Formats: sequence, C-alpha cells, structure tokens
Amino acid sequence: MSSKVKFELEFPLRSSNKVLFNSVSTPDGLSEWFADDVNIRNDIFIFRWDDTEERARLISKKPFEHVRFQWDREDEEENTMFEFHIKTDPLTKEVALMIVDHAEENDVEDSTFLWNNQINVLRQRLGA
Repeated sequence: MSSKVKFELEFPLRSSNKVLFNSVSTPDGLSEWFADDVNIRNDIFIFRWDDTEERARLISKKPFEHVRFQWDREDEEENTMFEFHIKTDPLTKEVALMIVDHAEENDVEDSTFLWNNQINVLRQRLGA
C-alpha cells in the first residue's frame, strides 16, 4: 500500500467564525453540507452518504478555531486524519476555512475536486 500525502486547501467564506465552526464541528452542521446524515456516539462521528457509512473519531477541537477527525478504517494500514481550521484575518476580519486532508498521491486532484464541490454546498447553506 502506498503512503498517503497531506494536502491543504483554503476557501474564503463570508461567514462568522461562530457559524462556520458550528458547520464543521456538529452533526447537524456537517449533515447540511458534508454528508447526507451525521450522528455521534462517544466522540465517534458516523457519516452517511447514500449506501456508504464511514466513522471518524473527534480527536481535537478548539472552539471557533479547528476540528480534527481521524478516520476509523480497519482496511488501511494508517488511519488518516482530516482537519478544518478557521482562519480570521486580524485586520480585515475576513474568514477562511482551511481543510487539511490526506490522499494517495494520484488521488489528490480528485479529492480536491470533491472538497471544492462540498465547499460550494457549504457556501450555499451559509449564504456566503
């Protein structure tokens, strides 16, 4: 199995960091744009898309700044993480969402495309 590479994406959003944090850290927020349905049990988030279910453990959370999840995948040698960071420019107060994810090197372009699509849904939901 080849090793996954880390990649980062940044998306400016017209939103408050409080509203954005809710969208990336709660089951209700995540089910509006990231997955069809999201539930939580003991810090394990259960994401559902059509007939697929994935689980991720919440491993780090700092209010209004970041959320880090680790996928719970038994079929992989390494459990990979994905993170949401909320950046607020101290001068302009503009807010951006930074996504840190991991993918096989030849899948980074496809993963970037998927994130772009999901962020477009988030923008619509936020009116941003």
